[in-house]
Amino acid sequence: MAINAAMAYKQNSIQTASPAELTLMLYEGAIKFANIAILAIEEHDIQKAHENIVKTENIILEFRSTLDHKYPVWQDFDRVYDYIYRRLVQANIKKDKEILEDALKHIREMRDTWKEVMKQGKAK
Repeated sequence: MAINAAMAYKQNSIQTASPAELTLMLYEGAIKFANIAILAIEEHDIQKAHENIVKTENIILEFRSTLDHKYPVWQDFDRVYDYIYRRLVQANIKKDKEILEDALKHIREMRDTWKEVMKQGKAK
């Protein structure tokens, strides 16, 4: 019963979220999946690590594919996403925790920057 309620709440949160909040949720998801992959690497669970790195890669690809090219900063974001994506691929191939932690650090920085943007948008 509690699980169904939690799933309904999560589904409702997604359906009623603004585009900015959805972006934040994607960042949070990427961070969650990268952390799960790090733990899986530590536990030598190669399949679990692979699956969660791929989930993180897919979120980064989504960010890249939805960049709005009418803003000059899109190229800066694209370069960061490209770097993160390449690091995730390397981490997945090598199942390398340090490479994955580097990618995660950059994802967190992007998330924190996005939170700042959201705050400034609300302050206006």
